[in-house]
Amino acid sequence: MHGRLLLLSTGSQTLDQLFLLVQGTFDRLIRRLRRGGRPERVRRRLVVVQIDGLSRTVFDRALAEGHMPSVAKMLAKGGHRLHPMSVGMPTSTPAFHMAAMYGVQPDIPGFHYHDKRRRADIHFPRAGHAAGVEAAHVEGRVGILRGGSVYGCVFTGGAENDLFSFAKLTRPSGPGVVRVLSGFVVLGWVALKGACQTIGLLLLFLVRCLTRPHGAGKRWQWTKIKIGLSVWVRQFFTAEVARDLYDGVPVIYVNYLDYDVAAHAFGPQDRAAFRALEFVDRSIRQIGRILRRVPEHQYDLYVLSDHGQAQSKPFAELTAGKPLERLLFDELLDPAHLEQHPAPKETHAAFAHGFTAYHIGRTGLGRRVMNRIDRESAKSADEREAHERGGVRVISAGPNAFLYVVDTAEPLPIEELDRRFPGLASRISANRGVGFVLARSEKGPVYFWRGTRYELGGAQPGPFDGREDRDLVLRDLATLIAMPSAGDLVIYGTGAPEGNVSYIPEVGAHAGPSPDELHTFIVAPSRVTVPAITHPIQLYDLFIAYQEPDADHGREL
Repeated sequence: MHGRLLLLSTGSQTLDQLFLLVQGTFDRLIRRLRRGGRPERVRRRLVVVQIDGLSRTVFDRALAEGHMPSVAKMLAKGGHRLHPMSVGMPTSTPAFHMAAMYGVQPDIPGFHYHDKRRRADIHFPRAGHAAGVEAAHVEGRVGILRGGSVYGCVFTGGAENDLFSFAKLTRPSGPGVVRVLSGFVVLGWVALKGACQTIGLLLLFLVRCLTRPHGAGKRWQWTKIKIGLSVWVRQFFTAEVARDLYDGVPVIYVNYLDYDVAAHAFGPQDRAAFRALEFVDRSIRQIGRILRRVPEHQYDLYVLSDHGQAQSKPFAELTAGKPLERLLFDELLDPAHLEQHPAPKETHAAFAHGFTAYHIGRTGLGRRVMNRIDRESAKSADEREAHERGGVRVISAGPNAFLYVVDTAEPLPIEELDRRFPGLASRISANRGVGFVLARSEKGPVYFWRGTRYELGGAQPGPFDGREDRDLVLRDLATLIAMPSAGDLVIYGTGAPEGNVSYIPEVGAHAGPSPDELHTFIVAPSRVTVPAITHPIQLYDLFIAYQEPDADHGREL
């Protein structure tokens, strides 16, 4: 049986190599038969490959251990250089994309949060939420992807070709729709390749379950991730990027999600996570190969990551299954004070529905389907990540959670919170599943650590002492608590007595200030001078230059 398992695994690898060989032949055929003549060169073109969730630490290990041979080869040849990057707070994809794509300081404190002014929760996977946030931030701004294509990102960056971005997940725009519908060759090829690989992976899973029944649950979880993201989504994105490159689309941004999803499920340095990086590296190799075949388009290729992940444990494991948002109401918030400040009469459902419908045209079947999705999403979020009682709303978003007093549209300083709920922030920070609690005060940002109040940036010893990036961390935390949508209290599980803790069920987490979350990388062409990047907003100046008609990134920037 072990021999059959080895044979099946080897056969799967051989099948993958065969597909790569055929894909290479197909690429060359398109190269020769490409419609039209050589495109006019008005500026250098840009392609950005984002590996979602990959920290500098894990990236360095992946290079050293041979998990990313294509990127390693890019660096070894000297055509690209590796630069450090710090991504600001929160260490989360929506904030990164907003800053990098539009050059604005985002009011996006997490992946899931509450807007007190609209009385609505914002949760990016839900239909319409990303579109509403993008519209509110970017009025009058030019996105770095104007005239280009975007795949798998939270926002569009102004792209004309928009597929599978959260901002327009239910209504892709521009030529991308026509190209997808008409590109039967690309779709047929991806479907054939994906179907064969899916069958192979399912057979491999069944054989492994028969030979090694222990761990079947984890194995099935990884098989689903691999089939859904690495076999279908990643290969579809890569095929569409390939078409863009041959067509000379001026700017392309693709975000590969494989590693981030695997790291959330199994941990950032788990074998499955490194395996996901190997799949992404194959797509980078294919993109690089096409770039060598269209030198007249003069593309500059960048590879970067939006944040890292920290190994963590779910908070519910410390509390016999009780989530943070429930524990706060049951054990730390005084019911008498809650009754004194009831929530406003408006319901969350009404405001959330209005925000969800933002820029979403729904008719007929589409309306019914999306309304059902919205109801299921709202139910899931309300039951598992958010809870409200007596005018206080708590949302768990990862290794961060937000507490809002919702009877006021403006953030409350700690002085007012202490008047309503004496000692609440201090008591929360003393919990063994909490690292520290961030708050506003009338004199500036403060935080609570192990039950004691500290001034952010003060002289007292605190949880960030000894870190080389201490000043950077303090700057980023001050920036986050200045966001109007950040909670009246922002609770972090980073550095808790029990280790890094996430308030949702995950073993790899991000949004906090740990070094693994905060520090990533950018691989850039050697001809380009990349400044020291300590916040993704600095990427905007680097990438928007490709929109200038006379931009020549052959010189130093």
